[in-house]
Amino acid sequence: MANRYTRRAPRGKIASLCLALFIVMGLVAPGSAAVSDPQGTVRAFYGVLLGTMRDGRSLGQSGRYGRLAPVVDRTFDIPTMTRLAIGPRWSTLSAAEQQQLIGAFAHYVAATYADRFDSYSGEQLQVTGQRPNGADVIVQTKIIKSNGETTELDYLMRPSQGSWQISDVYLDGTISQLAVHRSEFHSILQREGVDGLVMALDRKVDLLRSVARSS
Repeated sequence: MANRYTRRAPRGKIASLCLALFIVMGLVAPGSAAVSDPQGTVRAFYGVLLGTMRDGRSLGQSGRYGRLAPVVDRTFDIPTMTRLAIGPRWSTLSAAEQQQLIGAFAHYVAATYADRFDSYSGEQLQVTGQRPNGADVIVQTKIIKSNGETTELDYLMRPSQGSWQISDVYLDGTISQLAVHRSEFHSILQREGVDGLVMALDRKVDLLRSVARSS
């Protein structure tokens, strides 16, 4: 089976893949030291991601998820990202509802990783530079497929408790992943409330798993 990432995909699907590439300083690859700068963090994460892709077929979907879930936990600033994706309504939710959404979103991110980066077909994941963004840093990268086709991803990284964490990703430098989620989440919350949004995220995870099993 060809790697799904190497096949041409519509922009909406590529944007969904971007969610699987958030990075933080706290990532430590086996046998390595902690990374202390934004670019080094991204390079370390890409190394782990490539290793998982190379082992993808033998690991299977559940194995990839098991390997990547703790990395996602350290890599994403999931609480901040969830709050920003929910928007103003976040402050009206109870602490229990907020924790429900944070957990569901983290689960979805890890499952997306495990599904989208399922095998390796010669991809290159390159860090190309960084630029300041106020107190934050934007790390610039490219994903180069075996046919030479390139996707540019920018990561908005913020310092948090002595580490760098990702708080947003931009496709082609302009399309904010959080903005995409905010629009989708708002619609679901309006119709179905918090429980409906949690169920929608869980359904996405189930769909990713079913696609992986049938591939």
